[in-house]
Amino acid sequence: MLLFCPTCSNMLRVSTVPPGDPSSEAYVGQNRFECLTCPYQFVITKRYYERKYMKKKEVEDVLGGKGAWDNVDKTKVQCPNDKCRNDEAYWYQLQIRSADEPMTAFYKCTQCSKEWRE
Repeated sequence: MLLFCPTCSNMLRVSTVPPGDPSSEAYVGQNRFECLTCPYQFVITKRYYERKYMKKKEVEDVLGGKGAWDNVDKTKVQCPNDKCRNDEAYWYQLQIRSADEPMTAFYKCTQCSKEWRE
């Protein structure tokens, strides 16, 4: 959990209130959020937590989503589906590995819509 200072927008740090400051004498020993660049501090008097739920992305969204197969070219390649064995497929290339590895080709059969990659 990260909180940011409302005055200077720097990250707040959790520390204990030190003795000797007359403005926070009642809170000595308690935890606080403090900014390291400005005098902002917020004493934590109750339990503080935040819960955030993350939404997972589908694999299709990462590799192009619904429009990934729009405006792609056709090529002569045999479908790996034993029932289809069509010899034409849509294809596009994408660099998913490091630069010294070859590009990955994604294929989609024009008849059975089976997708595979090489």
